[in-house]
Amino acid sequence: MNEVINKEQVLDWLDEVKDPEIPVISLIDLGVITNVDITDNKVTVDMTPTFVGCPAMDYMKQDVVDVLTKHGVDNVEVNISFKESWNSNKITDKGRKALHDFGLAPPPKHNLQVDIDILEHVECPNCGSDNTILKTPFGPTACRSIHHCDSCHETFEQFKPL
Repeated sequence: MNEVINKEQVLDWLDEVKDPEIPVISLIDLGVITNVDITDNKVTVDMTPTFVGCPAMDYMKQDVVDVLTKHGVDNVEVNISFKESWNSNKITDKGRKALHDFGLAPPPKHNLQVDIDILEHVECPNCGSDNTILKTPFGPTACRSIHHCDSCHETFEQFKPL
């Protein structure tokens, strides 16, 4: 690292790192990047996975290293941290819009006590109707559920509220 950088610059660079399963949302907007520390020319990035055992974590860690290296950061450490659990409230408004525009219903903000109502009543990202039903809480990944809209007759996924 030849020039002095700050945390804001690193966070700006990390906005380039996208979720490998949902490539329209950055790890910043997903709320997976939980801390950046710059000490003695070393950048340390803490990440909290959306799910314990998330199979994409190794890819995400490598993408963080690759992006920072591309921007001239030579000494990078990426840690998986469980100091604070991830929850879907950590998704930024920009991230929620990206999910919606991608065709995934974003999770509603909640009080961290998720009940079945929050899973069943989802706005369709295709037509905006709330005339939807939960088909199965088990989607293609652990963080998604499958729904059907009775208004536009489309099936869609929701990023689960956790």
